[in-house]
Parts: sequence; C-alpha cells; structure tokens
Amino acid sequence: MGKKYDLVVKTGEYTDGQGQTKGRFKNVGVMMEGDNGPYLLLDRTFNPAGVGGNDGRESIIVSMYEPKDNAGQQQAPMAKSGGYQPKARDLEDDVPFN
Repeated sequence: MGKKYDLVVKTGEYTDGQGQTKGRFKNVGVMMEGDNGPYLLLDRTFNPAGVGGNDGRESIIVSMYEPKDNAGQQQAPMAKSGGYQPKARDLEDDVPFN
C-alpha cells in the first residue's frame, strides 16, 4: 500500500535565461495503491478549469510519473510530454514534485 505515481499537469510556459520556451508544470496529486485497488488523491485546491493552454479542448492531460527514489533520482515517466526530462524539486524548474 502506498504512493505509486505523482499526477502532474502543464499549467503554462515560460522563457528561460537562454531564450528557450519551457513548460511550467504542477503536481496536483498522487495515485495510491490501497487494499481494494488503486485510487487518486487530488490536491483540494486543484481546479481543472484553471488549466489553460489546451487549444480550446474541453479536456486536460494529467501525466503520471513514478515518485523519486530515496537518492532523489526521478524514475522514468509513464507518459512523456514533449520529451522533456524532469529536473530538481523547485517550483521554477520544469516539473516540481512534492
């Protein structure tokens, strides 16, 4: 029983110091494994209606990433978004994880 995946959405984009456009991501919850099977635990402040940049679509993409191991290394993503690789745990980095 425990945390299986971090749930992440793309909330926007920004330009880094080298002039490259990068995605801004937010951890919105986790997928847990319980006695009766898997379930989602979402951040109560997460509002899917506030996630923009979907080109007029009525749905959003929630990516699942294996949590970091004890050494702080990110496991391979289950769903790739633009081929990026997550970096350190910082709100200004590509993929912040809690």
